[in-house]
Amino acid sequence: MKKFLNGLLFVLLSLILVLSIRAIFPKNGGILRYFFFFLLFDAYLWFSFQSRIRKLTPAIRITVFLTYWLPLTLILMLMVYGFFVNFLDWNVALRTYSQSFILVLFLAKIFPILALILADIQRLGKVTVLLFHPHKESSMHPILRNKPLLISGWVLGAAVFITLLAGTLFWQFDFRVRPQVITLKELPTEFDGFKIVQFSDVHLGTWPSKRQLERAVNMMNELKPDVIFFTGDMFNYCTADGKGFEDILKKLHAPYGIYAIMGNHDYGDYLNWPSRYAKQKNIADLKIYYKNLGWKLLLNSNAILKKGSDSIALIGSENWGAKKRFQRFGDVAKAQKGTETMAIQLLLSHDPSHWDSIVNKKFKNIDVMFAGHTHGGQLGIDCCNIHWSPVSIMNRQWCGLYASGDTLYPQYVYVNQALGNIAYSGRIGILPEITLITLKRGSASVGP
Repeated sequence: MKKFLNGLLFVLLSLILVLSIRAIFPKNGGILRYFFFFLLFDAYLWFSFQSRIRKLTPAIRITVFLTYWLPLTLILMLMVYGFFVNFLDWNVALRTYSQSFILVLFLAKIFPILALILADIQRLGKVTVLLFHPHKESSMHPILRNKPLLISGWVLGAAVFITLLAGTLFWQFDFRVRPQVITLKELPTEFDGFKIVQFSDVHLGTWPSKRQLERAVNMMNELKPDVIFFTGDMFNYCTADGKGFEDILKKLHAPYGIYAIMGNHDYGDYLNWPSRYAKQKNIADLKIYYKNLGWKLLLNSNAILKKGSDSIALIGSENWGAKKRFQRFGDVAKAQKGTETMAIQLLLSHDPSHWDSIVNKKFKNIDVMFAGHTHGGQLGIDCCNIHWSPVSIMNRQWCGLYASGDTLYPQYVYVNQALGNIAYSGRIGILPEITLITLKRGSASVGP
């Protein structure tokens, strides 16, 4: 009875915790539902080995208890802090790394939890067999959980924790330039060899170090691009996240300009705004922010890039995502208006799902789409001709260049794997990217 009451109390406290997080912190969408169930499994794992630690010395028991419940303790401490200090006013390093560290701890726990579930399913199977085929000798001994399976779960969890921690310490700002050549049959002669630098998903508001952003800007300038494309998610929660970074971003330069679009985070939809006016002001501030940078923000609009006697169209779509939780403000037809007959049309659209859902079906005259959004999953494998990330399961176009259409006049979409990070402040295998794309005139082909 005591265990039942303790379990019921934990469920109620977990519900209160989830509701409190929803009230104090920015919107988290449906993720809180999963977090609630994870807390229940977290308690399930704790009670599975609690009896064993009773045999340890008091000092070791307290250490194990505090270590195990550290992520939940950190959440409670941050909630108290958030009650007195608005989340957006937190120190950026505290806001960024506290969330990341808690996430890493919870991710590491997933593996011993899965091992425990498998062990209990296995044990339940043995109990079921004995019920229908009892053996006197077997019924005299308790059916224990598979110990090697449980140990392997803890070992794997520890390995994941160490690896993710290393990703924060060593590879979070390990910017890599990824060169890519795209050959277009109808590319005007003047644009043969035209160099484009693309970067995406900066997520200002998660950068504890301005020095690192300045280093990325210097790397882009050293590539001497003709034009620079930024494909959305400049901010994380609101335009105010960009305060203090303007002087660094103003250092970016390209003779044919810097063009930007909005990503799903730029609309401020992940905050609980006090009024509609406050949210509208955030968008107005965003437009002023880009104007002060000297960048051209394309909101379902276009620009003409002219070089010598030739020109190409640059089209900028607002965010459009196939998943319903993302905005669907993108209007390619509106953005394209006046450029429909131009030989080469380049489209900036944040979410690559826009490509398969609409662009590739209805706009055959779009030659190349530039996207971001996926971050390449921030972890995966990118070596020895193996390029994979868990995010590829959910996104057909998740990183790199993809071609579709006929072999003579293919359409392309390039997905940049992001300069910044979100949720997890680190990278494993999939490093932050600056893309250098060179347009070539000739028969359709692609290459690094």
